Amino acid sequence: MSPAQSVFAAELAANEASEHRPLIITLFAVFVLATLGITVWAGRQTKDAADFYAGGRQFSAFQNGLAVSGDYMSAASFLGIAGAIALFGYDGFLYSIGFLVAWLVALLLVAEPLRNSGRYTMGDVLAYRMRQRPVRTAAGTSTIVVSIFYLLAQMAGAGILVSLLLGITSDAGKILIVALVGVLMIVYVTIGGMKGTTWVQMVKAVLLIGGTILITFLVLLKFDFNISDLLGKAAENSGAGSAFLEPGLQYGASGTSKLDFISLGIALVLGTAGLPHILIRFYTVPNAKAARKSVNWAIGIIGAFYLMTIALGFGAAALVGKDEIIASNPSGNTAAPLLALHVGGVDSTWGAILLATISAVAFATILAVVAGLTLASSSSFAHDIYANVIRKGQATEKEEMRAARWATVFIGIVSIALGALARDLNVAGLVALAFAVAASANLPTILYSLFWKRFTTQGALWSIYGGLIVAVGLVLFSPVVSGDPKAMFPDVDFAWFPLKNPGIISIPFGFLMGWLGTVLSKEEPDKAKYAELEVRSLTGTGAH
Repeated sequence: MSPAQSVFAAELAANEASEHRPLIITLFAVFVLATLGITVWAGRQTKDAADFYAGGRQFSAFQNGLAVSGDYMSAASFLGIAGAIALFGYDGFLYSIGFLVAWLVALLLVAEPLRNSGRYTMGDVLAYRMRQRPVRTAAGTSTIVVSIFYLLAQMAGAGILVSLLLGITSDAGKILIVALVGVLMIVYVTIGGMKGTTWVQMVKAVLLIGGTILITFLVLLKFDFNISDLLGKAAENSGAGSAFLEPGLQYGASGTSKLDFISLGIALVLGTAGLPHILIRFYTVPNAKAARKSVNWAIGIIGAFYLMTIALGFGAAALVGKDEIIASNPSGNTAAPLLALHVGGVDSTWGAILLATISAVAFATILAVVAGLTLASSSSFAHDIYANVIRKGQATEKEEMRAARWATVFIGIVSIALGALARDLNVAGLVALAFAVAASANLPTILYSLFWKRFTTQGALWSIYGGLIVAVGLVLFSPVVSGDPKAMFPDVDFAWFPLKNPGIISIPFGFLMGWLGTVLSKEEPDKAKYAELEVRSLTGTGAH
């Protein structure tokens, strides 16, 4: 397909959306109103801090597993990975593998001991055997920074998605969409707390899996369920031939790109176990056994979803074509909605219905994930920083929840501002940055705290702040922010760090700083407290 033809095809998709705009707007409104209704219903049952932060610890393993899946399968999973596979073939599928394998780390090392050791946040685990105020401040800061990085991807995805459907091309219009998502996010969290957010995530997970199964079935039907034919057609339409199905199309061009691949892989595999919005989900179940089972459910659901991203990505390459995808969005984020339009028929009502439905599901996905992220960061601010650092443990539950709601408003405003800048970046790449920051700052500290007797407060602070500063610093001076046509600031160049993901440097640095801070510390670790923590983390004795 020539560039002129691809632009025409993209315009055709936009025109098809415009012809059925009342249907699209109706579907969006139904999804938003339904989720708002769930939030209001849950908000009426939110009576105390345990309800607001942990949903009253009343959710079953299956319910929490479904909610964890809903929290994890974000805009990056649905939009970014499909786009990455459609444009880069085998190399794009590496995101799916990394996101899935990461759950094994969470299951084996973090889920059960974290549920046993904490109450509401990561800061609870660290503060158990260390000086409360400094480690809670550090944990709260890290949680907020990681959450904002992750929120960037969701906001960018929302702007891209709604712009495609409503035919909005102006920057002001896209920024307005990002602002709308931010406002909805604030409403969800302030009214519904963890109960409302969890129910929204469960509904969204069912809708996303259902929509993905439908599109996967229709794609395979086009090729008579012959996956070989699907892959062959995808390679043919990719413009890269057989190289599309082999490693190296995106990450094999140079030594730097190969290092970028290693860095991305490390960040994806280790990042999940340090993501704050995933960690707090382990507190919503009654005990550690349920936490472990919920992770098992999540692995099954998420694994099935990521297997289907093969059909989404390669199906988009085969049926939509690289040129049309790039003409619609240079980073490939609209590949999945365009695929829905094509499998239904570009000039048919069924195609428009599929496009609107899949896009509405993707929008619900974004709303659910941003609610979970905002809840994690506002909870950490209210519980760790406000209640235990500023008020020194003297805040009432009512004051703590009020602080959480104000923090939600502030984080929402920051996310809207940054999301507007990131609206043209690939959302899977943005999420990978959040994974890198989480694995650099949070994971070393959690593991050291749970499993290293000598670990001290200084080690925790050095690990969190060291990993955080290096990870964020390298991102700021990377091609993600400047020096690249697809960067946040494409017209300037201050990118001296060549990799797009800092994980290969920042994650080992976080572990190193935790060790160094501990061995250089004059503080004598509280061995009795560690023994208590060890018993609690392994057995659940005394867990909340």
